[in-house]
Amino acid sequence: MSARRKRLDPAIFHLPVERMREGYYSDKYFVRAREVLLADDHHPRVLMQVFGKAHAYLGGVDEAIAILKLCASDWSTLEVRALYDGDEVAPWETVMTIEGPYDAFAHLETLYLGVLARRTRVGTNTRLVVEAARPKEVMFFPARHDHWLVQTGDGYAAHIAGAIGVSTDAQASWWGSEGVGTVPHGIIAAYDGDTVLATQKFAQYMPAHVRLITLVDFDNDCVATSLAIARVLGERLYGVRLDTSETLVDKSVIPQMGRFRPTGVNPQLVWNVRRALDDEGFQNVKIVVSGGFTVEKIRQFEEAGVPVDAYGVGSSLFGGQGRFDFTADVVRVDGKPCAKVGREYRSNPRLEVVN
Repeated sequence: MSARRKRLDPAIFHLPVERMREGYYSDKYFVRAREVLLADDHHPRVLMQVFGKAHAYLGGVDEAIAILKLCASDWSTLEVRALYDGDEVAPWETVMTIEGPYDAFAHLETLYLGVLARRTRVGTNTRLVVEAARPKEVMFFPARHDHWLVQTGDGYAAHIAGAIGVSTDAQASWWGSEGVGTVPHGIIAAYDGDTVLATQKFAQYMPAHVRLITLVDFDNDCVATSLAIARVLGERLYGVRLDTSETLVDKSVIPQMGRFRPTGVNPQLVWNVRRALDDEGFQNVKIVVSGGFTVEKIRQFEEAGVPVDAYGVGSSLFGGQGRFDFTADVVRVDGKPCAKVGREYRSNPRLEVVN
């Protein structure tokens, strides 16, 4: 069967191949198990079965395959079958099988299970946000909430899940794109708290293809700031971003308080900004919201018809309640069933041979 879509080239992952081959990043018991097999000149051909325990959208498959291709002692002795990044999977569904001499890949189990777990968590959380926001755009903004080394794979997982933008070039690198963003609070402060001036400077020095979106909550007066920027920037302004702290009430909302939670970015604040822009003829200016947005909060906004054009989502994409860990079990040895009780071989016709 021909592949449904192209897999990523293993070279794109920039793996520390020698370190991985020697077991530097692997659980020690896998490394020692391999050493025993090699010392005993014992080379059983096994079938390893990999599965997760939760409904999920799969991530890290191509990365796991790259680890096997580049770090197994002899890739040519292995036969790997796998699903694809982005595939929806059921609990306990087999997502990959590896068949070959166990000593050729025993030391890699920690590595391929780890990338599957990490990327599946990020991809699944992002997919749920994308589905809640659909057809609105979602921007992937959690880079600051985790170690920089995870950015490349996390960004790709988010891309596969449907996010329209990621915030760093590293996150966008695996599909040849670049990061997106807005005029940040820092540069507004650098221009003495003048959001209009900072946005003008961005417009002056950034290329025309860069979408000009500016944060408008620096003075906790999103309506007035949005209007001031729109009047000066005109058609160059793509959108405004509301990011009011969850401990503050925006100036425009104070007179309306009473029957809703007024802090942070709330529906009333979005409506206030939208109506103000529309009343002055700025219907083309988009509204991006961020700050504490989760699947549940996005669903509430969408069900209420709040006029949001895009959601910026951050730390919640690294959380989630599901168990996104993966397990690998030997289920056959030299062609005969041999598995831990309860972990017998489960065939999956969706798996495709990896070339």
